[in-house]
Amino acid sequence: MTKKQKLELTWIGKEHRPKLEPRILLEDDTKTYHARHRVTENDIFDNKLIFGDNLLALKALEQEYAGKVKCVFIDPPYNTGSAFEHYDDGIEHSIWLGLMRDRLEILNKLISDEGSIWITIDDAEGHYLKTLCDEIFGRINFMGTITWQKTTSIHNNAVTFSSATDMVLVYAKNLLSFKMGMIERSDRNTEEYKNPDNDPRGSWTSSPLHVSLTSGQRGKQYAATGKSSGLFPIISPHNEEILPPKGRCWGYSLETIQAFNTEGRIWWGADGKNQPRLKRYLKEGKDGVVPSTLWLSEDVGHNQEAKAENAKLLPELEQLFSTPKPERLLKRILALSTNPNDLVLDSFAGSGTTGAVAQKMGRRWIMVELGEHCHTHIIPRLQKVISGEDQGGISEAVGWKGGGGFRYYSLAPSLITFDKYNQPVINKEYNPVMLSQAMCKLMGFTYAPSDTVYWQQGHSTETDFIYVTTQTLDQGQLSALSEEAGENRTLLICCAAFRGNADKFENLTVKKIPRAVLDKCEWDKDDYSLNVQNLPMLEPEPSTNIPTVRAKRAAKQASGDLPLFGDDADAKKTSVKRK
Repeated sequence: MTKKQKLELTWIGKEHRPKLEPRILLEDDTKTYHARHRVTENDIFDNKLIFGDNLLALKALEQEYAGKVKCVFIDPPYNTGSAFEHYDDGIEHSIWLGLMRDRLEILNKLISDEGSIWITIDDAEGHYLKTLCDEIFGRINFMGTITWQKTTSIHNNAVTFSSATDMVLVYAKNLLSFKMGMIERSDRNTEEYKNPDNDPRGSWTSSPLHVSLTSGQRGKQYAATGKSSGLFPIISPHNEEILPPKGRCWGYSLETIQAFNTEGRIWWGADGKNQPRLKRYLKEGKDGVVPSTLWLSEDVGHNQEAKAENAKLLPELEQLFSTPKPERLLKRILALSTNPNDLVLDSFAGSGTTGAVAQKMGRRWIMVELGEHCHTHIIPRLQKVISGEDQGGISEAVGWKGGGGFRYYSLAPSLITFDKYNQPVINKEYNPVMLSQAMCKLMGFTYAPSDTVYWQQGHSTETDFIYVTTQTLDQGQLSALSEEAGENRTLLICCAAFRGNADKFENLTVKKIPRAVLDKCEWDKDDYSLNVQNLPMLEPEPSTNIPTVRAKRAAKQASGDLPLFGDDADAKKTSVKRK
């Protein structure tokens, strides 16, 4: 494989990419919620809860938030056999990959150069998702796969293994710019620190003074010359010469080891006759420890803990979400990937855990959710967090007393709809302000209406402006606009129609609405969701036994009665392609 070739996951329909309409967001003051007063000077009020299709919502955020999100956490639908029991494996697998790809590509644009993305998934699609993420985020930016113990129970109704863990795939936007935090020391991290010699510097543990003589550059040098600068005797407390064990050499110079010994940092054992070890003091250690890729439920919680958290706040939440994520899991992720006031995004809000934890940890947040539980569960939960009523989850650990708030937004309807003759028209629900906002977004301008100049509704640079109107402009009006803009400024005019010669004015560009934007997007489409009800259904198999269903399906494929898709097609359809 040449340097230009790369591994790429392919699937049915991969070539299709939706032309998304960048919708505007409409705030609903009746659902926006703020604390009645400030609790601390660091309270954050400008968080966003967005109701709507999450792919359209991400597109709506792209212009304003590109490169500004420090941490993305998503818990997408896992695409398990139980969730898609009545769908052909290949079809649903390909649709799932396509829908995930479309979302991940926009998320990649939103993440800052120092940011990261954390994705929970199980092994039904986890390895495919890993390959897809390699393609989108770059394999070089892959930081690791965390194994999270999601349950401590054994499910005896499992067909094969009882699943006890999930994956968390972690990618940096730019690995060289990302700085991983540390996790707090647990009792397990500190129990090895003792003080058997009553050292006044406190508890300590120890590590060998010697290192391998046969590995790395040191090993190459020793293999070639038979010599090493780390092979010399050390004088013990009993005045004996001590050499490193066979195949090892000292990891420090003689001068450094002598300085350690003078400072009382060398431990020779209780009787002074052991191999020398270097003391490492607890109080001199780092603020935490480097995280491992195994996250046990006793440290970060599990699904049942999360269900109990939800039930305590809102009893209905326990029934609505079977596998919610615990607050302690999100606390660790945000502690490792963000600092206070950083922006966190979750486009699969679920029960709202990400926003709740971010609020308690002093992070700004954006969440997106399409389900009606956004109103019946997420909003009430966040209200309890903000009011300080929620003292569960991580509240005690972070000293949460309430404060801050969020703004509630919904996606605007499509700017263009089609009349009874199937002709494109401006949506009647759009008022002049909404139209200006939408056209700014579509034409690549920042919506920023001037308080004094009516035609300055947005700008792309300091001297390039946009004016949106539903009027029909005549030559005199165009001439007046050209004169007001002046020689050093340019103006894009989007209007219903115009009369005269617009080319006469060098500082004006005139476009008609909706013709100017017709080819930019898919219009009047509101649903790009991952909801299984939107997928093409197959007739349910008569048997409810999953292995039997799959066996029958395989038999149909072998006889040619059922087309090959996805996993069942081996490398024919879903494969790793080299190019």
